[in-house]
Amino acid sequence: MPHPRIGFACQYRHPVRSLSPAELKLIETPFNPRTTTLRWMDSVAAPVARDKLVEVVTHNLAAQLRLLAYVAQLPAPLRMLRLSSDLLPFYSHPKVRDFYQEPAIQTWLGEGFAAIGALAREADIRVSFHPGQYCVLGSDRPDVVENSLAEFEYHADMIRMMGYGVRFQDLKCNVHIAGRLGGEGTREVLPRLSAVARNCITFENDEKTYGVDECLKLADLAPVVLDIHHCWVHEGDYIAPHDPRVQRIVDSWRGVRPTLHYSQPQESLQELGFSADQKLEMPALLEVVSKRDLYAHSAQMWNHWSNQYALQFADRFDIMFEAKDKNLATLAFYGAYMEARGEAAV
Repeated sequence: MPHPRIGFACQYRHPVRSLSPAELKLIETPFNPRTTTLRWMDSVAAPVARDKLVEVVTHNLAAQLRLLAYVAQLPAPLRMLRLSSDLLPFYSHPKVRDFYQEPAIQTWLGEGFAAIGALAREADIRVSFHPGQYCVLGSDRPDVVENSLAEFEYHADMIRMMGYGVRFQDLKCNVHIAGRLGGEGTREVLPRLSAVARNCITFENDEKTYGVDECLKLADLAPVVLDIHHCWVHEGDYIAPHDPRVQRIVDSWRGVRPTLHYSQPQESLQELGFSADQKLEMPALLEVVSKRDLYAHSAQMWNHWSNQYALQFADRFDIMFEAKDKNLATLAFYGAYMEARGEAAV
């Protein structure tokens, strides 16, 4: 059985947090994506806006390579990374998309993303994407659906240029079921996605409307990503590692090792009397906070009970951490828990 992996999302954090913001920015910026705004681009001459896009994309391609090189030197269980959705600003926007379709730009992007994909494969880094909240495939508004399809295909284009998307789940591109039409609306539009997109798409349960059961209704179409924090908030209790639904989630991956998402509510709960060593029970929490207060992610994985709970899934799942401290959260968890379990494979 392969060693379990834990990963982080999109951005690098320097471990010495006592440095000034300016010092941290100087160190971290080479690893992290930059962007611009449509308002600024509309306010300047077209050649100036074009030069800015070229500058930003040049930085972002190099930054993604640097971040992958950082991950490549980590122990094998830490070689898992969610790539940034912001590498190509406004790629699917009508005002900008013609720029990205120019033959010279396509060649340049193809070379840049091919290098990203080659490094990920060479270093055996499990990479993924997660389009943002505005990718709503189940909307009842046709314009939103069209924009969402274009946004997902933006990710599919990056996946294709990286050399992935050629077979089922060689890379995960995850979305939430969202929109008034929910899973049925998503099912209806899924055939409109490209083959690359359909090879990579996964559906994740959320904390508000579309939980695990709704995602499993689409398991015949694509794998389900179990988010155990969202499930806890949505259902008011922790899903058991051997709940029959968990096996159905594993089966939806059709032999590929599944990915699980893991986060915790914010550390400020400790100021309200909730210990890092105790199980966070929903009824007790809701006496002092609202359910919405539990949506926000913590900086680190501070609750020990929750960490031990999450590790019960590690025999079958790789785990993507959604923590504000990014790589620092995975490093701390790895040192505190995985090494002690003898899972510090290198």
